[in-house]
Formats: sequence, C-alpha cells, structure tokens
Amino acid sequence: MNHKELWAVLIFSFTYLLISGRRLKILPLNRPAAALLGTVLMVATGVLTPEQAYRAVDYDTLVLLLGMMLISAYLCLAGFFDWAADWVLRVGRTPERLLLYLILTSGVLSALLVNDTVCLMLTPLVVTVMVRGRLPLPPYLLGLAMSANIGSVGTLVGNPQNMIIGHLGKEHLTFANFSASLLPVAAVGLGIQYAVLRLGFRKLLAGAVIHRDDAPPRTLDRRLIAVSFAVLALVFVGFLCGLRLAWTALAGGALVMVLARRDTHEVLKLVDWHLLVFFAALFVVVEGLNGTGLPDQVYGQVRSVFGTTAASQAWNLAWFSALGSNIFSNVPFVLVAGKWIAGFTRPDLMWKVMALATTFAGNLTLLGSVANLIVVESARRHCEVGFWDYAKFGIPVTLLTALAGMAILLALG
Repeated sequence: MNHKELWAVLIFSFTYLLISGRRLKILPLNRPAAALLGTVLMVATGVLTPEQAYRAVDYDTLVLLLGMMLISAYLCLAGFFDWAADWVLRVGRTPERLLLYLILTSGVLSALLVNDTVCLMLTPLVVTVMVRGRLPLPPYLLGLAMSANIGSVGTLVGNPQNMIIGHLGKEHLTFANFSASLLPVAAVGLGIQYAVLRLGFRKLLAGAVIHRDDAPPRTLDRRLIAVSFAVLALVFVGFLCGLRLAWTALAGGALVMVLARRDTHEVLKLVDWHLLVFFAALFVVVEGLNGTGLPDQVYGQVRSVFGTTAASQAWNLAWFSALGSNIFSNVPFVLVAGKWIAGFTRPDLMWKVMALATTFAGNLTLLGSVANLIVVESARRHCEVGFWDYAKFGIPVTLLTALAGMAILLALG
C-alpha cells in the first residue's frame, strides 16, 4: 500500500467514524460537516485532484433529491402534511387503529416522496397530537420511523439509496419494473410491522384512551395542494415512461415553483441543503477509497461465498448488504458495493435485492437510518427512546420483513 492508498483508507475510516457515531467533544461535527471534512482531506493529501473530486459527485442523484424536495416543500407550505396527520388521528377510533393508519400514511407518503423528508415533516405533528390526546408515544414513534423505511423501498424515489441504485443500475432497471417487484414487498412489510408493534405494545395500547381534540381543523391551501399533486402525477408519468429520473423530478419542482405563485424564499428554506451537501461530499470520500482498489479486493475474497445460482447469490447478497449497511450506513455501502453487481448472474434482480436489504436493514437499530434519528431526536423533549427500546422491535421487524420480502422478490422473478 503506497502513501496515497494509506491516506485514503485513514481518511475514509476517520470520516465514517464521525458519520456513524455521536459528535465528539473535541470535534463536534454533524454528518454533512464530517463528510465535507473528509472531502477536503482527500484533496489536501493528494488522494484525489480537485478535478477528480468534481467528477466523483453523482449530480443525477443530487438533482433527483432536489426535485423531490421542492415538491415536498410546496406540499408542506400548503398544509398537506398537517392535514394528513390530523386526519389520521381524527378518524382513528381506537389506539390500535390509529397506529395502523399512521403506519399506512407514513408508508404511502414515503414511497412517493423521500422518507427522511416525510419523517421530518410528520414527527412534530404526530408528537403534538399524541401528547394532546394523552396517548403513549413509543408505539407511534416507532411506527412512523419503521414504516417510512419500509414504504420507501417501493419506488426508486422513496429513499436516497434507491435513487443511487436507480442511477447505477439504469441499464437493468426502469421505474415501472422496479416498483412492480418492490411495491408488494413494501405492502407485506407494512403489514408485518403493524403486527409486531401491535403485539409488542398490546398492553400499553389496550390501556390507552384517546382524548379527543376539539380544535378546528388546520387551514389548507387547496389550490397549492391541487397544483403540487398534479405536478407530482406528471412526474410519475414521466418516470413510468422511462424519462430520465433526475431531470423529470427537477422539471416538476420548477413547474410547481412557476404555478404556485408563492415566495420562493419560503420554499428554498424548506429544502434539506444539509442532506445535499452530505451526499455530494460522500461521493468524493467513497471515490477516494475506491481508487485504492480495497473494496474490489474485499469482494474478491468473499465472491466465492455468494454462490453461482441466482437464488443463492440473492440470499447471500441480502445478508451481506444488510450487514454492510449497518456497519457503513446504507448509502455509503451502495456507493461502494454497487460496482460489483455487474459480475452477478442476474444484475436486474441483484439491484432489487440490494435496494430491499439496505432499506429494511435501516430498521434493525436506532442508528440504522437517518429516518429513525429524525423521529427520535425530534421527539426527545417528550419521549426518550433508547437503543434497546428500539432494537427489541427493530430486530424482529427487520428479520421478518427481509425474509418475506426476499421470498416475494424471488417468486416474482
């Protein structure tokens, strides 16, 4: 290993230590700042030139994220997410039914929009209404976080790692064939999640009573909601027709900006620029590691373990992806392991397996996905959810949904 390769490995390891752990007292950096530091170090040490760093960024993924965030931001300004949360809580007649409606709402919205954005917008609303209704928070917080992860597996725009998979696997995937295989997986997964949470919290939910809120319903900008959903429908038609995902989404975002007649400063403030910076920097850090050839060497050592048939490769890739996602986080793992898929017997199937495994693995622990952290951190003032409080539900949900999902995926071919 020469000095550049050594620097690349050290910087990668240091960056992911900062990303995966809590902020250090001596270096209090959040995830975007840690990734940005890693990017600067990759260039400063000569691992990558500035030109190589620019080329490492996958702009299609960033453009896709930005387009979907813009549409989500207008729905937020229109009051749609407020209304959706209130509707779920008003129509539920029992605590168990409320949990079911919340899981379905979060799962469906996460398939259409980015799961992290859905959690960011719904968590404060769910917390407020649950506290007002004097209901126990843990089952609903876990229900929101886990269903956002599970529902997002259904489409190529449901979560960031799916967006990256859609770009890397564009020769083998279309929006339509991906959703045809993964939407049934998401539907069954949401059912399993509800069953596990209802069973696990049966005593807590049985003793709960909903205290009705007589506050007037939230104000809706019906025109803006109609415009936003009309544009979202056009965007999905474009996806299904095979148009380029990134620019179709951005065109939708731009069209809403033109038709909404609202101050665009309001909207741009709602875009998660931190997430965009995080991914841009992450691409550079991962490219620095890829340049050492170390990921390929690791794959060469374990390649024989995957087997030769499509079924054996699918099952082995599933557990390997789930493990890798919890060690490195799902997006970095997809960036590194995505280059291996071409060597498998059925790349089209393996991309779907990777999407399923890396997404469902996010429910294994509290630190498994950004969506989990958003929900728990947003609700911390009202309810503390510890690592094991989450894991005792996350582990069975992950195992059961992954097994059922793989069986469905292989059956559908």
